[in-house]
Amino acid sequence: MESELKDLNSKQLKSTASSDDGGSAKDDRPLLKPDAADNIQELEKKFAPYVRNDVYGTMGRGELPLAEKFLIGIAMVTLLPIRVVLAMTVLVIYYLICRVCTLFSAPNRGEDEQEDYAHMGGWRRSVVVVTGRFLSRVMLFVLGFYWITETFRILDVQEKSENEAKNQSKDEDEAKDQDEESGRPGAIISNHVSYLDILYHMSSSFPSFVAKRSVAKLPLVGLISKCLGCVYVQRESKSSDFKGVSGVVTERVREAHRDKSAPMMMLFPG
Repeated sequence: MESELKDLNSKQLKSTASSDDGGSAKDDRPLLKPDAADNIQELEKKFAPYVRNDVYGTMGRGELPLAEKFLIGIAMVTLLPIRVVLAMTVLVIYYLICRVCTLFSAPNRGEDEQEDYAHMGGWRRSVVVVTGRFLSRVMLFVLGFYWITETFRILDVQEKSENEAKNQSKDEDEAKDQDEESGRPGAIISNHVSYLDILYHMSSSFPSFVAKRSVAKLPLVGLISKCLGCVYVQRESKSSDFKGVSGVVTERVREAHRDKSAPMMMLFPG
């Protein structure tokens, strides 16, 4: 009897182990196979920013052929080190530009240990902004984003009739021009998928960001973040100066709304 029970227990253990192996094998399979392409249109609508139309399959979870794996291995040995060196070179060049432009210039120190160079004027600010936008685009090119397609939605505005245009006075025209100038948006709301979003927005509008306080102490990146005018917050502490930081962000948004030379705030909703 004991030997029979041992045999039964051993068989049960083998069956459970085989079932576990089968489950793990199923888990290792990609979530989306090329065969399961019935709902591709639905996926493209639901996850439009993440859809891929290349060898990696929909959502980037397709099964790679052996030739593609071989090419990826070659790229990791050859192309990846070259891109890392070029990216570091671009970063160091921009750091040196920021260092030269901030020489003999005191940073703007606010409350809650906020410090930035975003309110510099004259040629210093122009050099920081122009080179920052250009080198950010160069960095994206080095990382493989050779071109970026941008689409804009222009709302239709009804044209005013000639009679209304004749009746408008010069004072009203001047007031309208002032309203348009003061109507500059003070903030940009964007989704945040990866750190590459920061490079794109730097190349597009060069705004200020809300960053962790530890970013200000990072080598190279710390000075660049201060030139961007980042607002630093201690995210690890829930009882931190949240009201103070929100007040700084609100004031920055209002300032950018009033002054064209002030950087806009970039906000990533959580």
